[in-house]
Amino acid sequence: MQVTNYFKHKLKTQQQIGLWIGLADAYGTEIAANAGYDWLLIDGEHAPSDLRTTLSQLQSIAAYPSQAVVRPPIGSVQLIKQLLDIGAQTLLIPMVETVEQAELMVKAVRYPPEGIRGVGAALARATRWNSIPDYYQRAHEEICLLIQIESVTGLENLDAILQLDGIDGVFIGAVDLSATMGYQGDPNHPEVQKAVVDAIQRIRAAGKAAGILSTQHEVTQKYLELGTEFVAVGVDTSVLMNSLRDLLGKYRKDINVIHLTGGY
Repeated sequence: MQVTNYFKHKLKTQQQIGLWIGLADAYGTEIAANAGYDWLLIDGEHAPSDLRTTLSQLQSIAAYPSQAVVRPPIGSVQLIKQLLDIGAQTLLIPMVETVEQAELMVKAVRYPPEGIRGVGAALARATRWNSIPDYYQRAHEEICLLIQIESVTGLENLDAILQLDGIDGVFIGAVDLSATMGYQGDPNHPEVQKAVVDAIQRIRAAGKAAGILSTQHEVTQKYLELGTEFVAVGVDTSVLMNSLRDLLGKYRKDINVIHLTGGY
């Protein structure tokens, strides 16, 4: 019996609220899972997550209703094979710009003859070490492929990418997009927001699920009102840092000076 990917099955039936996980630690990830988010993004692109820490985080999430989404540092066929084998069922592939890149990612998550995923059931946690008899035939049913569009080039090719079978959702990386549009570090610039909203509408009109990360309440509400299917509303490292500084600030009036100078 396949392990059900509830994140995938809920994509087109309800909005799912997520949290970005950058601490690269299984214990911290379990705390986030206990908090009750629908999905948790294990970040391997900008956080120090590697294959081993990702495995530990997947194991810590498994005991909770929260669903794991894994972002590798790049759309590598070899790394995708390893991530799927350790039990990742939902992948978010960053920096996709062309139809050719997207097509390769679809092939990477599927076994031959439809794809190019390597076969190694006896070694794979995904197959419960060869204990799921129909895994090869049905694995694709529970694997969810999300691609990340975060450049002007990606937006230009978005409509063609949306025509591909095998892509379950498209995530808009607003921060990187803002940089390629000439508004570096300003994802809430009106021109960037116009492009983001247009992309979300195009994704949903094509029958795919749309996703985004937003940490500003008013902007997040706008995305939810647009019907965006999976929305991350925070980053664990930022939540921790802000909470720690807020707590200290109640008792230390010089906190900003210390933060800026790095000491006393």
